[in-house]
Amino acid sequence: MFVMITYDVNQKRVGKVCKKLREYLDWTQNSVFEGEITTGTLNKCLAELHKIINVEEDSIYLYRVSNPRNIKKDIIGVEKSPFDIFL
Repeated sequence: MFVMITYDVNQKRVGKVCKKLREYLDWTQNSVFEGEITTGTLNKCLAELHKIINVEEDSIYLYRVSNPRNIKKDIIGVEKSPFDIFL
């Protein structure tokens, strides 16, 4: 399935959440990740994120798309790439 994950977490945990999500998905923008992932792998990722965040003050939004052909993505401005950090 195709998923998009956005997050708003305390500054102390931003780096850990970002690093964890980079293991599973593609970074597309600050606090936004997306990509193809299996249900089992997604569950593993979410379990690991749950250990990092504080559910009393942090939030993670998960958007699941069964058929990625149903998504049309338009980008206005500069498209960020996971490889931009290496240029």
